[in-house]
Amino acid sequence: MEETSQQQSDYHGNVPRHVAIIMDGNGRWAKRKFMPRIAGHRAGVESVRRIVQVCTNAGVEVLTLFAFSSENWRRPEQEVGLLMELFFSALQRETKKLSSNNVRLRIIGDRSRFSGKLQDAIAKAEAATRDNTGLILVVAANYGGRWDVVNAVRQLAVQVEKGELKAADIGEEQIRSCTSLADLPEPDLFIRTGGEQRISNFLLWQLAYTELYFTDTLWPDFKEEAFNAALDSFSGRQRRFGQTGDQVEQSQGA
Repeated sequence: MEETSQQQSDYHGNVPRHVAIIMDGNGRWAKRKFMPRIAGHRAGVESVRRIVQVCTNAGVEVLTLFAFSSENWRRPEQEVGLLMELFFSALQRETKKLSSNNVRLRIIGDRSRFSGKLQDAIAKAEAATRDNTGLILVVAANYGGRWDVVNAVRQLAVQVEKGELKAADIGEEQIRSCTSLADLPEPDLFIRTGGEQRISNFLLWQLAYTELYFTDTLWPDFKEEAFNAALDSFSGRQRRFGQTGDQVEQSQGA
């Protein structure tokens, strides 16, 4: 508890409840070291371990990681196959560690394209950590922000067809309630490593008012110091949500 309190004080008590990360740069990291791309992805798993621990220490409630997008199926077949094997082995290896650290695992995205073996591994990992009360680790796999919104709209359309809902009653709250992260706070801080400055179809609905942070650091090199720099940037920002700066300052001083 003392370590967590110290971390929180370092960030001036302004720790984001929910951090979302696009873990970019694994392949380039491997290429720079004259290694196969899969070696970069394996190194990326090590970074996930580190950042999960840092988030736990800092008091972050939810960490959402973009592991595999719905567009990543376009990559070479061999690489996709190796990524699926890595995902499976990571679930097998990391679940006990997550439980021992009171971390709850949750996978979002369309699982139907995964093998039956991988779908079973996902279900077992989620079940094994379901009662944990610490950090919620959300992994987006075969996920796309547009897919998320379309899926939500389809759920509402079914309710309309059944007469359970009127079309005129559909608003933001109804759509939000059907999205993948409906029961969690929206991300406060979005981080993308690897130098690119795009959202890339990640959490399109949820990132409406999220603070964006981009870094050139490749994901396997993204360690505690780099993460703390992102938190420091976040702590210095004024979140207005449509208000003026004066209004925010007045409400904070009230």
